[in-house]
Amino acid sequence: MKSCFCLFLSPLALPFLCDAWATGQPRKGAVTSKLLARRDDGSEVTRRDTLKGLSGLALSPIVLPVSAEEGETLYEPKFIQQYEDFNKLPSGVSYRDVNLGKGPEAIKGDRVVYDWSGYTIGYFGRPFQAKGGPQGGAFDKDLDYERTVLGSHQIVPGLEEAFYGMQAGGVRQVVVPYKVSYPADDLKHEKVGPKPSTFSGMRALNFVLENPRLDRTLLFNVKVVRIDKPNGSGGFTRG
Repeated sequence: MKSCFCLFLSPLALPFLCDAWATGQPRKGAVTSKLLARRDDGSEVTRRDTLKGLSGLALSPIVLPVSAEEGETLYEPKFIQQYEDFNKLPSGVSYRDVNLGKGPEAIKGDRVVYDWSGYTIGYFGRPFQAKGGPQGGAFDKDLDYERTVLGSHQIVPGLEEAFYGMQAGGVRQVVVPYKVSYPADDLKHEKVGPKPSTFSGMRALNFVLENPRLDRTLLFNVKVVRIDKPNGSGGFTRG
């Protein structure tokens, strides 16, 4: 028997979950957020500022048809929300370039050094890894950069796919559906990353991943710090 699960999330909300990493000029038409970031004068945006900004967003219903015969995918959405100005790949991944980088593009075999943040975009936009946002408590601004070799399948498949073609300094928003997200058998995220750096982040992520009645779509904001090319001897030449 068919039933419906309603979720309220506006496409307008998505740009507000973009971190203010880029120091260069954003590409034409790109929208960056003053939420979860620092103001131009260097002062930090407070949680109250963030809530005030989010309260002004328009909400629109997304109706997700579901079937009791679908087992684990009981509440997986049959209709994926389309976001303006995003490019959709055949895998279901959508991405948007906020800042274009410079230099060689990332290809298979390259080691990509990157910074990232993540949000449960399908479930109230809760952060499970925050960068450039409210400091202190669970959020640490001095975390080490992540690294992955493209083609090694060390990170979420949908995110790895989105790294191809990026350049050093580039910032990209990536919407990852559950089918190309974190694997169900690795809830400690030690086999497939990136792994949230805090307990609260891990809990926020797993709450969504373990609940098939929720929309488990995730948003990643990634900034490529550099791209290291293979040196032919099993190592890499720093980019």
